[in-house]
Amino acid sequence: MTEVNFHPNLVRFAERTRGMTASEIRALFAVASRPEIVSLAGGMPSIDSLDHASVAEISRHIITDHGGVALQYGGGQGHEPLRDRLVEVMAAEGIPAHADEIVVTTGGQQALDLVAKLFLDPGDIVLAEGPSYVGALGAFASYEADVRQVPMDAEGMRPDLLAEELQALARAGRRPKFLYTVPNHQNPAGVSMSHRRRQDLADLCAREDILILEDNPYGLLDFKAEVRTSLRALVPERVLYIGTLSKILSPGIRVGWIVAPGAVREKLILLKEAADLCQSNLTQMVAERWIATEDWEGQVASFREAYRERCEAMLEELERELPASCRWSVPTGGFFVWVELPKAIDARELLAKALSERVAYVPGAAFYAAEGGENHLRLSFCYPTPERIREGVRRLAKVLRAEIELVDALYGGSQ
Repeated sequence: MTEVNFHPNLVRFAERTRGMTASEIRALFAVASRPEIVSLAGGMPSIDSLDHASVAEISRHIITDHGGVALQYGGGQGHEPLRDRLVEVMAAEGIPAHADEIVVTTGGQQALDLVAKLFLDPGDIVLAEGPSYVGALGAFASYEADVRQVPMDAEGMRPDLLAEELQALARAGRRPKFLYTVPNHQNPAGVSMSHRRRQDLADLCAREDILILEDNPYGLLDFKAEVRTSLRALVPERVLYIGTLSKILSPGIRVGWIVAPGAVREKLILLKEAADLCQSNLTQMVAERWIATEDWEGQVASFREAYRERCEAMLEELERELPASCRWSVPTGGFFVWVELPKAIDARELLAKALSERVAYVPGAAFYAAEGGENHLRLSFCYPTPERIREGVRRLAKVLRAEIELVDALYGGSQ
């Protein structure tokens, strides 16, 4: 097939496309999916333990008995019975909501895009954790936001540094449009915000009149089944909440949602209708029936146990194999471990050597809007088996040891 090239005078891309770049994670998929590569890169859920037979039966039943609705257009806000079920899912984490407040989206990613489209003009400031979810950074960048990232520690975003950033913005006559956070088992850092930090963050945002965008893909995947207080529960009047079924049912279903007050919700529905008219009735009805008829909390518990086992395998092998100069987070749930390398080592430059040893990871710089994370990397334990995880860590450790020896030889161990 011959590729058609447009005449240069016909290609007039919008200015906002100048900052658009490919996701480093997506770019890795083509390589990392090769069978000889142990991929510790992508955050793909392991759906091996999902009851595929029940999903198949639910789908058959919907097509047979309700095909006229399932295969037709739907409403922009989303299937009402599904919205009722999503309230139940949120209630399992103590998150208050009503079905009328929910807008169903094509996964959590569309929710991020719709919020960014609704609030952001070019140059608007968004506050976020540093590091932060690469998909959110991409959504904000596509609307030309100025993302300012606040450092984290083992308890999450540091409120003292957030306060300093707000003071600096105020001196410059600037205000953020909103603050974005993943408080539970954060992607990529793997840490959860402590209750004290959540309260401090809520109080600070209340004092400074800041909108919070709370993104919660991993809250139900706590290894000890602990439930952490949501920011929405603390300050519901200033929180937009994003949820997804991608991690507790299937990413292929493509069901996410936003909880928003009336004025915001109505504009989100208009933006949703402009983007894709409506969500798929078929996938919404499958999701609703699955929640209504299956032991979905038992399914979540099985996922939780599978990820706990994988995480333990990764942490044990990191402790056994990685050089003493490396540090890493110890997650209490979710999918990810955040690894800090010696300062002289650039994880992005090291990736080619890792791939030659048949192991993949995501360089830490991908999770920063500007500079940062150069000597960090993200490891995902969600998809490979424990045995493959151990093998992948061993391969990575081999590469790291060789690189550290090279750096020491060049710089006399001063790095």
